[in-house]
Amino acid sequence: MNKHFLSVTINRLRTRLRDAEWRRYGALLLTGKLLGLGLLLVAIMFMNPSLLGLGAHAQTADPVLKGNDIVNPVNTAWTLVAAFLVFGMQVGFTMLEAGFCRSRETVNVLMECIVDTCLCGILFYAWGFAFMFAHGNGWIGYHWFFLAGAPATYETTGVAFLAVWIFQFAFADTCSTITSGSMIGRTGFVGDLLYSVAVTGFIYPIIGHWTWGPDGFLATMGSAGNFLPWVGTSFHDFAGSTVVHTIGGFISLAGAIVLGPRLGRTFKRDGGGPMMPHDLTIAASGGLLLWFGWYGFNPGSTLSAMDFEGIGRVAANTTVAACAAGLTAMIAAYGMSKKWDISFTVNGFLAGLVAITCPCYWVSPTGAVLLGGVAGFVVVAGVELLEWLRIDDPIGAWPVHGLAGIWGTLSLGLFAAGRYGSTGPIAPDNTMPLTGLFYGGGTQLLTAQALGSGITTLATFAVAMVVMLAVNATGLLRLDKEGELHGMDLTEHGIPAYPEYVITAAGRPTGMAHFDSAAPSAVPQPAGRSAH
Repeated sequence: MNKHFLSVTINRLRTRLRDAEWRRYGALLLTGKLLGLGLLLVAIMFMNPSLLGLGAHAQTADPVLKGNDIVNPVNTAWTLVAAFLVFGMQVGFTMLEAGFCRSRETVNVLMECIVDTCLCGILFYAWGFAFMFAHGNGWIGYHWFFLAGAPATYETTGVAFLAVWIFQFAFADTCSTITSGSMIGRTGFVGDLLYSVAVTGFIYPIIGHWTWGPDGFLATMGSAGNFLPWVGTSFHDFAGSTVVHTIGGFISLAGAIVLGPRLGRTFKRDGGGPMMPHDLTIAASGGLLLWFGWYGFNPGSTLSAMDFEGIGRVAANTTVAACAAGLTAMIAAYGMSKKWDISFTVNGFLAGLVAITCPCYWVSPTGAVLLGGVAGFVVVAGVELLEWLRIDDPIGAWPVHGLAGIWGTLSLGLFAAGRYGSTGPIAPDNTMPLTGLFYGGGTQLLTAQALGSGITTLATFAVAMVVMLAVNATGLLRLDKEGELHGMDLTEHGIPAYPEYVITAAGRPTGMAHFDSAAPSAVPQPAGRSAH
């Protein structure tokens, strides 16, 4: 009897799983339950952390300083200006992705970038910032949920707490947007929302805490009583080559692998090549806007306008690294095609910006030029590697952010000049400078950088694969074949980006015919004559 009942139940479940509408209902029901459970856990951690064994670390673990309640207005204003610049990078990301995609999925890119930003703001307010930047343990922070109970300033920076929050929100938004780059053109909008909750709410802040949290195990690595004391130094990532870019790049790689290529995408080894971007003017302009926003990303990470020499050096290093990478990527691409390729050149200077993001405070301009030049070759090699592996990455998100992020993180262990230590709210402290291999510092710093980068990369990729496979199992990650052929903009959003014209016949989705037939003629026709 029990066996018969079990057999009937299994057969009924199989029948329902064949029904697309039932799968959607089941997925939404499961998602709602998981989100409810997550909110319940967050509420428990906020209201009574001892229930989860977290009571050993009280809020009194924060530094007790009389000056902690004194807000430095100059540094706070500097941090806010930098935050606004970093947030402006969202315009650059939106334009870059929209330009490199096909015209039929432009609205989807615009919608995804905007909604990701809105979602990120709420999640980072609710628990993302707490997980990442609050005191807790080496793995996760667990104070300041919903920004409650926060001090006047963040740690010993002298910067107003909420100014630090908005600066770090802009960083989290950057990571979330990077993630979508490899996945455009075939990701369902609901599926995008689901994985975005995982990225911004959990993956980025928790793994980021390891490096940037006040007690993260990579931040305290190498010291007595902490993780790997034999290393002798901690992992360093000044503005996020690893924390922002490698994390975002490897999540995007996981998504591209699980999704598979866009319909019609044929790779070079199969006699084809990349699908053509529909608007390189928008893409190149977006890249330059990102470059401009990087002057908030890197110099702003000092959180101190009083470190005059430091912010000047970081800005200069950011500039020359991008310039060198743009040129070397252009040269490398010309060597392959005998053409001066704009897409490789744009992705080249972006790779230089990603690479310099980690070591920007500790290297000299000469070191920045050298490591940036290498980044240009790295990104070209990464694009060709994805092509050979038959992985569809429409804008090169993994080569630019994932691969160049790893190179930039390792480059600190090679190019740290041995003259610069740490920034500070009043002045820099150069009593304990970082020294790389090429400046006589041996392999100690390089070892720490390799360990930190490797741990972060492997953890990110493993968790991201689980998340993407789970979302894909609901049937919501990949748009169905009919919807993709019909055109993502029409299927998901009901309107094309360019309703008045079609750029090329190849870019015209099948759904456009339905849109044309439904639209009234823009030009009145004389009586007795039919329209073309």
